[in-house]
Amino acid sequence: MILDKENEIPDPEKIAKILDAVADKIPALLRAIRDTVYSKEAGEHFGEAVGAFYRKLVEQGIPAEQALEMARGYMISLRDLVGQSMKHSEKE
Repeated sequence: MILDKENEIPDPEKIAKILDAVADKIPALLRAIRDTVYSKEAGEHFGEAVGAFYRKLVEQGIPAEQALEMARGYMISLRDLVGQSMKHSEKE
């Protein structure tokens, strides 16, 4: 148990062990996510998703130029999200 029953004070050694175990797992998890996102299949699915997003916007009456900008923003957001997690995993 992490808490001392008598005083309900966290045991620092047990907390440190838990944090060490979690810290050991995070870099591998981030690398696995990166590898999944940058696979050939992921690229194909991403292209299909962006294309479907663009087509749906146009179908819903969004002008083509505005839909293109929205699709571009969608791609950039995902790229930035993946890039941030990759930078974090490389530091580990």
